[in-house]
Amino acid sequence: MNEIHGTNNKVLEVDLSEKKYSVYTVSQEERKMYLGAKGLGLKLIYDRMKAGVDPLGEENIIAFMPGVMMGTGGPCTGRYHAVSKSPLTGIITTSSCGGPFGMHLKTAGWDGLLVKGKSEKPVYLDINSDGVEFKDAGDLWGLDILKTQEKLATKKSGSMMIGPGGENLVRFANIASGHRFLGRGGMGAVMGSKNLKAVIAHGGAYKIVPKNKELFDKQKKKATDYIKRNGPSNNYRDFGTSFNVNVTNKANILPVRNFSDGSDTEAHQISGQNMHEKHQTKYHTCKPCTIMCGHKGTFGGKTLPVPEFETVGLLGSNIGVFDSDKICEWNMICSEMGIDTISTGGTLAWVMEAGARGLIETDLKFGSPEGVSEAIYDIGNLNGFGKEMALGSRALAKKYGGEDFAIHVKGLEMAAYDPRGSFGQGLAYAVANRGACHLSAYLVSLEIFFKLLNPYTHRSKAKFTKFFENLTCCVNALQTCQFTMFAYTLEPPLTKYTPNLILGMLMQNIPDVALALMDISLYTKFWSATTGIDITNGEFLKAGERIHVLERYMNTREGISRKDDTLPARLLTEGRKSDAQNKTVPLDKMLDKYYKIRGFNSNGIPTEETLARLGIESEFSRLHKLKIQQAV
Repeated sequence: MNEIHGTNNKVLEVDLSEKKYSVYTVSQEERKMYLGAKGLGLKLIYDRMKAGVDPLGEENIIAFMPGVMMGTGGPCTGRYHAVSKSPLTGIITTSSCGGPFGMHLKTAGWDGLLVKGKSEKPVYLDINSDGVEFKDAGDLWGLDILKTQEKLATKKSGSMMIGPGGENLVRFANIASGHRFLGRGGMGAVMGSKNLKAVIAHGGAYKIVPKNKELFDKQKKKATDYIKRNGPSNNYRDFGTSFNVNVTNKANILPVRNFSDGSDTEAHQISGQNMHEKHQTKYHTCKPCTIMCGHKGTFGGKTLPVPEFETVGLLGSNIGVFDSDKICEWNMICSEMGIDTISTGGTLAWVMEAGARGLIETDLKFGSPEGVSEAIYDIGNLNGFGKEMALGSRALAKKYGGEDFAIHVKGLEMAAYDPRGSFGQGLAYAVANRGACHLSAYLVSLEIFFKLLNPYTHRSKAKFTKFFENLTCCVNALQTCQFTMFAYTLEPPLTKYTPNLILGMLMQNIPDVALALMDISLYTKFWSATTGIDITNGEFLKAGERIHVLERYMNTREGISRKDDTLPARLLTEGRKSDAQNKTVPLDKMLDKYYKIRGFNSNGIPTEETLARLGIESEFSRLHKLKIQQAV
């Protein structure tokens, strides 16, 4: 078997319209500036795609990018990233995924796959170390995810595919890789618009070996030790991500009945602890994984994946249902159809409230599971009112009214944390590049889980949002699991043995000092050990900043500005029903501070100075360079 030392720097570029492909070689400068996975995917699309293209048109590009650490055996590194323009939001969307596809693409010798154009007829791509074959998918078109996997997936290959949701251009359709999904923003519809049913990669031609194996192995041992002794990691290992249900319910930030409230006395029924006991859960994880947050259990006599916290929150408490068997059923229907559970739950909640207010006619009601399964099938198949629900809550509210209770940001339905009890998470939602995304900056962890920041103040929230946006971009470029941030930043001695009272005081009152004490060296050493490219902590975080700001700039070219960095009116003007103080999110105070420290103007647009400092070539600088070349 041949070996790849670090990265191979070869990216496949596929044109479905022409049934052709080429190979692009990534330069060392691009690698150091944008690291890999999400960062490199954004840069490659930025260089190739103009602003204003139709997300469902031939010119849209979708990038699939294995992480730099993919194949090294590092903890929690079996993940890859996808980047495209979203048909749900109209702006850039990115998504991270486990599953087998990324590993097979990487060990076939490819550090990425770019797909553009549109096939005349349904096809799937068959990739090996020699290149790409275009194969007929006519007999696969119309099949759900599970049936398509039965036809195409093998233990010797890695696959990703769409279901009816993607084929029917449901705006929040996803892409499956094994039992994991590229979930948010409608990437499945992008594949469907291109008549691309699936992509199969046959790996194993190459073994991935870190450039500095001695340093890598040393960091791997330290990282594994950190994860095994970290409290949050152990909670997820024992009970899955739905461990968060009891914590968020107690903190009054669990979404209940379309975010009208933050807690419910029945919430414990859908907690990870209760499901562990009720459904005899076992591990069901990405590979390789050290945290082991993914679980499976027995539901109705069948062994099925245990729904993740976001699914439990949006398809459970947010529609007033606390029956774990029903939520699992709906989770599986979404998996078969190939549609995102978060946007599905958010859209159903809007429909239930709009029906109760008399804006639309529907039999769906809060607290009742009746008709929900049928509604999800209707969305995936565009049956009846499902055809309109398939456009998402923003489109529904614009047509029928009820925009005040359409819980989305920039068109993306909100994840399962109510920011009225976590102001920093409110800022993170509002400014997140892809929309109401909890994974852009996970401030709720500092405010609620670790109780290091006061959740009801705007102080320091802008600085921590910026820091975690940058660090998250780094993590998504390596790529490793974002849950490693708990262990890698909190277990080093300086933070671990500093009393929480002192650490919290520093974070709240002297955030620059607190951030300077935060040790991210595990990530930078993993990067250097894998690639052989030396990088400092400062350079690493600056690369994360560059990735984040490039994505923001790409969105501002699509019209995004301060007007879009907001929250649903309900969260800005209405308190939770159970909150006697009726707290709402003081967004504007945090937003002004955030723009200032980000180097954006007062309208939220990155300044030319900021772009130049980060080495991002803007439209202005491109035109200026062109004028100079023409003059010469």
